[in-house]
Amino acid sequence: MEVKTNDTQSPLDMWVEENIENIAANKFRVLESIYSKRSRFQQVDLVRTKGHGLMLFLDGLVMCSERDEFVYHDMITHVPMFVHPDPRRVLIIGGGDGGTAREVLRHKGVEHCTMVEIDGDVVDVCKEYFHQTSCSLGDPRLDLRIEDGVRFMAETDQKFDVVMIDSTDPIGPATPLFGEAFYKDVHRVLAEDGIAVAQGESPFYQAQAQQAILHNVRTAFSHTYMYNYSNLCYPGGLWSFVMATKGLDPLADFDEARVAASGLEFQYYNPALHRGAFALPEFQRRLYEGLVTPWRD
Repeated sequence: MEVKTNDTQSPLDMWVEENIENIAANKFRVLESIYSKRSRFQQVDLVRTKGHGLMLFLDGLVMCSERDEFVYHDMITHVPMFVHPDPRRVLIIGGGDGGTAREVLRHKGVEHCTMVEIDGDVVDVCKEYFHQTSCSLGDPRLDLRIEDGVRFMAETDQKFDVVMIDSTDPIGPATPLFGEAFYKDVHRVLAEDGIAVAQGESPFYQAQAQQAILHNVRTAFSHTYMYNYSNLCYPGGLWSFVMATKGLDPLADFDEARVAASGLEFQYYNPALHRGAFALPEFQRRLYEGLVTPWRD
């Protein structure tokens, strides 16, 4: 991440810029730098922006903003939670800002949620400043562990109904979360009707990464799906999640009556969107099926 100013040094002349694969960039107007520190694992920055509120960056990449974080957190959480018939035990790998845990714990049937985040600095800064996402990190049903999620997954003997891999891009400390060995462990810790969902990158700017993720998930699961969402802050606007199950189908086994019965209100998710999210654009469907190769200059 790079903050750029002009000679006046006026706060309204500061911009934070995210480099996108060295072919494009997104810029956001900065009002104030709240926090900037190199943790053991990555560069952590929190800034207050004009138009997007607080924004969290890790290694210069946008993780979330106050204005649209609900999109990502609704879609990583409620899609699998309303497909699984009775999700009581949930595991979150990553998710240091707390938004995914917040949405999971809104489901009254959840008895226990384990959240494993490698970087305690991310959790601490969000607890102190980013209350919108971290507001449920003190819930008694949450077991928050600051440790390596890959190691936890390899060593745990617990079983979970839903596993959510809420990770950054496949660089730095998140790289092992995209490998074949990791997904074999995900399969092992899931209950017989379990569901796993992972952050699946952009079909425009990370198409090769999407194909690699799908390949690695398919080494462990025979039932795999991809679904999309759009938001303000991520490059290209269109982003994906990868879902893997031991048999459940995200459309055939989705009962939208459960959504109404839950009494939950959402800012992005609804039953029609749940169904529509799995209708992939044709170019992405062909990527998903390996019928075409990603764009190359």
